[in-house]
Amino acid sequence: MVGRIRVIKEELMLTLSSLRDKIKTLETERANLMDEIEELRKVAESRATALEQEVSTLREEVRSLKDLLGYAVEEK
Repeated sequence: MVGRIRVIKEELMLTLSSLRDKIKTLETERANLMDEIEELRKVAESRATALEQEVSTLREEVRSLKDLLGYAVEEK
């Protein structure tokens, strides 16, 4: 009976060690994913800002063309 308990204890210790290794791996992967998400967020914000500036520029060009062509410029 004592021998069987020792075997079970050893198996549990191996399982515990394995779980600790898996947790450590998952924590590392999580940190890497969080870094990647942050980088993607920065890129997305940068693209959004660039698009907003482009839209603003295009609106200004439209106003200028309407003015040049004699159309009434809409006020917003």
